[in-house]
Amino acid sequence: MTNSATTPSELLTIAVEVARDAADTAYRMRAEGVVVAATKSTVTDVVTAADRAVERQILDALAALRPEDSVLGEEYGEDASGAGRSGVRWIVDPIDGTVNYLYGLPHSAVSLAAEVDGVVVAGVVRNVSTGEEWTATAGGGAWRDGVRLRCSGEVDLGQALVGTGFGYDAARRTHQAQVVAGLIAHVRDIRRLGAAALDLCLVAEGRLDAYFEKGLAAWDLAAGGLVAAEAGVRVAGLAGRPPGPDLVVAAPPALFAPLHDRLAALDAAGGP
Repeated sequence: MTNSATTPSELLTIAVEVARDAADTAYRMRAEGVVVAATKSTVTDVVTAADRAVERQILDALAALRPEDSVLGEEYGEDASGAGRSGVRWIVDPIDGTVNYLYGLPHSAVSLAAEVDGVVVAGVVRNVSTGEEWTATAGGGAWRDGVRLRCSGEVDLGQALVGTGFGYDAARRTHQAQVVAGLIAHVRDIRRLGAAALDLCLVAEGRLDAYFEKGLAAWDLAAGGLVAAEAGVRVAGLAGRPPGPDLVVAAPPALFAPLHDRLAALDAAGGP
């Protein structure tokens, strides 16, 4: 494999190969027993030894396959050893849903996306426990296990099953709980599953009707966001802003406006 491979489909082929190997490592390390290596934003925001080992494996694999690319990873940050000469940057979440992984809950994933000149063009999300795998390329659709995905056709927010997530800071969680309290009477129900990349993939195939969360980083959003968008989901922030740390709202077109307006009224992008 050489750096001449820059089409979305070629980059996806690389991403899938690397992510599958990484997920195998994460699965094996979980079976051997999880070791908490550190904490990040709070004492409940854990980093396992597997997070670091899996990201290092991905970095090494990409360096061998694509030495002129740059990489942004959750655990090791920006690696510009390739100086970005190719215009390609990889965005890595080695284990999205680390707390689920720590507790043995089957909702964690390896997430790997490729940007070209700042635009995400390929992505893969692979569930560590189940082996379910979602892929997408820009303009090429979203897929799971060979089946093309299309988001929910629900048009009534009151009948929508909505996913969300919470931050680790207690003050932020308190604000997010207030938002949920204000929203829950206006939807079918709310689910908090604990892995943003997987949640976005579930919206892509209609297993959730919609999703929102404050505080997502690039590695939480890149691959899953592309999968959702390619399945017809609108992925955006509030008031015309792009999706990002302030808020991510992911919903089919018919649900986006009513969910957006309810979240804006609840100040979902506010708080700490």
